[in-house]
Amino acid sequence: MYIPKYYQMHDYEEIKQFMRNNNFVTIITTDGVRPIATHLPVNIEEHSNVLYISGHFARGNKQWQTINNNDNILIIFHGPHGYVSSTWYEQEDVPTWDYESIHTYGEGHLLNEEQLTVDLTKLLKQYEQHRENGATWDNLSDQTKKQIKGIVGFKIKVINIEAAYKLSQTRSKQEKRNIASQLNNNDNSMDHFLADEIEKQ
Repeated sequence: MYIPKYYQMHDYEEIKQFMRNNNFVTIITTDGVRPIATHLPVNIEEHSNVLYISGHFARGNKQWQTINNNDNILIIFHGPHGYVSSTWYEQEDVPTWDYESIHTYGEGHLLNEEQLTVDLTKLLKQYEQHRENGATWDNLSDQTKKQIKGIVGFKIKVINIEAAYKLSQTRSKQEKRNIASQLNNNDNSMDHFLADEIEKQ
């Protein structure tokens, strides 16, 4: 991913938190003829300073067949983004688009059923444990658990990370304040999230 130096993010802890907060990703591989992409939720874990991304495909989604022993898998983590009008600047200039995005590249392998069960347990715990009678793995019936046959799990070892935070860093403090204010005036909730990120700069 092309990232001008003033938009590059190198804070490893910040990058990990961004990934965990934006874990509905786009995973991209190729079948040797054309690119294939799927949108799905993932788990992010760290072991011995190495990040691992895991999740699952529907078995009918043939992309899972491109994962095993593939060392060139791209996963995109999407953050807030939005249009920035040049009328919000102090002087005439071109408009732009601000955004946050992280690309990870890694090598993948498929999970066996036991490993997939562990991964599903973690994912369900994250989103269900705080609910009354939450649908955690342990609370599911044996009949429901049989649906695991319809999915294929994977784990990807991250070998490279490219993080872009394009948040009007090249504008003056007053311009950034005005950009954030104008974004907050919009009805789009994504613009409000973007404004919060710009205000942190």
